[in-house]
Amino acid sequence: MTPNGSRGLVSLVGAGPGDRALLTLGAAERLRAAELVLYDALVSPEVIELASRAQCFSVGKRAGRRSVPQNTIIRVMIRASRRGRHVVRLKGGDPFVLGRGGEEGLALRAAGIPFEVLQGVSAAIAAPALAGIPVTHRGLASGFVVVSGHDESSYAPILESLAPDSATVVVLMGLTQRRTIARCLLDRGWPPDTSVAIASDAATPAAHTWTGSLEQLGRTASPHPQDATGTIIIGAVVDLATVLASPPATDAAQTAEGKG
Repeated sequence: MTPNGSRGLVSLVGAGPGDRALLTLGAAERLRAAELVLYDALVSPEVIELASRAQCFSVGKRAGRRSVPQNTIIRVMIRASRRGRHVVRLKGGDPFVLGRGGEEGLALRAAGIPFEVLQGVSAAIAAPALAGIPVTHRGLASGFVVVSGHDESSYAPILESLAPDSATVVVLMGLTQRRTIARCLLDRGWPPDTSVAIASDAATPAAHTWTGSLEQLGRTASPHPQDATGTIIIGAVVDLATVLASPPATDAAQTAEGKG
């Protein structure tokens, strides 16, 4: 039976950034009740293991690789739901943050398929936080902008509209476009020494953070393996990571007193 007691339901579920501990309770419940799970490439095996009674299929999309067409994914969800199955469409991060959740919801609605949305922790917030970087901070950034780095025609108009240092810029899926992204901001007048971080494979054992400047982002080779997923964070808040990771001032003072 589906969670609401009826048959035939699609749950659009956010799996968070990768760590099973960051999965919501609602998402875990839906996975345990699922009969069919269609999951993205960035969903961790530990999360998929929760769907112990379901058929699970990878339908993820990775740059430069063959993937299941979006129309096919939608057809499978509709067909399975009409057969009375509880389908979980499991997405990395949040379904409504660059996850095509809106597209799938509209298609399900048009087909008369009942569906629900269970939010997840977006990598746009989690990746910076796990790297010790707050996306907002009083006196440094009162807001942040999230863009997809896949297509220059999509992100360029947004970046070109930002005054230098006016907000933290978070770029998802943008490693291959990092030079173009840097050039776009530099041409807009952002200082070349603007701080930048790339949080790679956040919430996984392979997590790693590269830091540098906007100018370096535009001319450096990728600091991460080809298969790594990276979130680019641009702005003064990047500098806080070093401060937040340092020992508390009280501990440092006590250490100095002990040496004296």
